[in-house]
Amino acid sequence: MRRYGKNPDEDDIRVRPNRKGNRPRTNIRPKHEDASEGLVLTVDRGRITCLIEDRTVIAMKARELGRKSAVVGDRVAVVGDLTGAKDTLARIVRVEPRTSTLRRTADDDDPFERVVVANADQLAIVTALADPEPRPRLIDRCLVAAYDAGLDPLLVLTKSDLASAGPLLESYGTLGVPYVVTNRDELTDGTAADRVRERLHGHMTAFVGHSGVGKTTLVNALVPDRKRATGHVNAVTGRGRHTTTSALALPLPDDSGWVIDTPGVRSFGLHHVDPARVVLAFPDLVPGTADCPRACSHDEPDCALDQWVADGHADPARLYSLRRLLATRERREGD
Repeated sequence: MRRYGKNPDEDDIRVRPNRKGNRPRTNIRPKHEDASEGLVLTVDRGRITCLIEDRTVIAMKARELGRKSAVVGDRVAVVGDLTGAKDTLARIVRVEPRTSTLRRTADDDDPFERVVVANADQLAIVTALADPEPRPRLIDRCLVAAYDAGLDPLLVLTKSDLASAGPLLESYGTLGVPYVVTNRDELTDGTAADRVRERLHGHMTAFVGHSGVGKTTLVNALVPDRKRATGHVNAVTGRGRHTTTSALALPLPDDSGWVIDTPGVRSFGLHHVDPARVVLAFPDLVPGTADCPRACSHDEPDCALDQWVADGHADPARLYSLRRLLATRERREGD
């Protein structure tokens, strides 16, 4: 048997390859400076549809993103095949910092947050005045989520031909939330869509609401060339049927803004909400919180807002509205 010394210099020496690879691994990742910017339009089973310039591109999340996910409304950096041709697949290598994040949890005891949409600046809360009956607690919860995320709320009331909007609007008058009231005839002739579209001009607006309230019907009226399936309300349960299964961002005509149609919700958990952020939506009450105890919930005996209102600095109805919204975190929507 042939033997070699410790430092053999023969040319026929066979060197075993490194089982872990001959090239050392590095933490340096490519910067993808040539990546194109895209807007996430929808996400479906790991496939992400992005708008890049004037074409849609199907992409998947790159491995370097790790657990970070892309949601509708995200601005992303995309590389690979960007032609948008059939059976092509690009890669999302970076999710740009978000200007806003609308979140919800399954319920108030669930710590797992679900991002609904990113980078929206307005939240349209769509509620039917009848068929199904309005759910004020769900409206309150959506308002809290909007204030927490820094979104401007918009109340859109549908089916006013079946019931009056007066009682519901009266309960939200002190909040100063803008609103639009529509009915079925106005949706047919386009006048309702015109009024709502005025409120959406220049905004990226997320539409949320209970199933069956006419949310997708309204979106179809706003963007006529992109019809989405609509459902009906069950006559026995009074509940709508889910027809929108994934969020979808759609451009308004003449590029005047964006609407994001989201699936109907039956609950809107607020486990993630910080009361200190909700009170920021009440600028007339914010100065009164300066003397509040540390970590004040703004709904306890030592809260300084009581004295602030008693001294005439703000309307008592405004403090009541704030506490009503904060209390929704402790109540179920159906209560």
